[in-house]
Amino acid sequence: MAGAGGFTPESPIWRISREWALMLGGGRALLLQAAHPLALAGVMEHSDYERDVWGRLRSTMTYVWGVVYGTPEEAERMGRRVRAIHKTVHGTIPRAMGPFPAGTPYSAEDPELLLWVHSTLVDTAVLMYRTYVGPLSPDEVEGFWQDHRKLVEFIGVPQSQIPETYADFRAYWRTMIDSDVICVTPEAMVLARATVMRPPLPVVLRPAWEAVNFVSAGFLPAKLRRDYGFTWTPAHRALLAGSAESVKRLVVPLLPDLARALPAARRAEQRDLALAA
Repeated sequence: MAGAGGFTPESPIWRISREWALMLGGGRALLLQAAHPLALAGVMEHSDYERDVWGRLRSTMTYVWGVVYGTPEEAERMGRRVRAIHKTVHGTIPRAMGPFPAGTPYSAEDPELLLWVHSTLVDTAVLMYRTYVGPLSPDEVEGFWQDHRKLVEFIGVPQSQIPETYADFRAYWRTMIDSDVICVTPEAMVLARATVMRPPLPVVLRPAWEAVNFVSAGFLPAKLRRDYGFTWTPAHRALLAGSAESVKRLVVPLLPDLARALPAARRAEQRDLALAA
């Protein structure tokens, strides 16, 4: 039974997104999103980001997983909910942020902001899969992007404004990263240091979280890693590469599917098996 976008277990977005390892890039995605001042303004003014910025990522991924793995009815219901929330998120920035002067309007319905936020998920997913799970062929990556184009259009971005191919997406990504629009403002720095990198956790979990922070910093574009103030040396780079290779070769292949796969994906696959029986 195909989901709302016609996705099945054979679809690239289904197969790639089902891996829990992709969530190792959650901090990276949040830091990238915060580096767009207008996207950050919406988060600051319309959410309890200081206490639960990770909740925002969880909500975003719940939408993505719902559309990919849900029934058409579930996906449409989730899409309506997300679009309704976006209608309430708008305003003007009270002070200059990056290249944007005080008084610049922002809206969660802005196709440019929607595309940027979703692009951080796509770029991070491909990077995390290749790093921690395995290689992806050009056809697989192209298929993954074509599937994601449906999700981007589903939340309100006109098809004409969505990069047509993965090569077009990469060109868009490089243009955005190199532009002055994507920058680390004082507000982004506060969010990074106070919430993304140091969420409220029991003491026993803090050492493990430092490993997640190491991944978040290491996989940021060099410009943003520098501007967020992360120290990154050749020794750091070698340690990240070595640890990632060990996870990919020695850990992930030995994990049972129950531990590797998202619950949403497993439920959808079990649903399909039941329908086929």
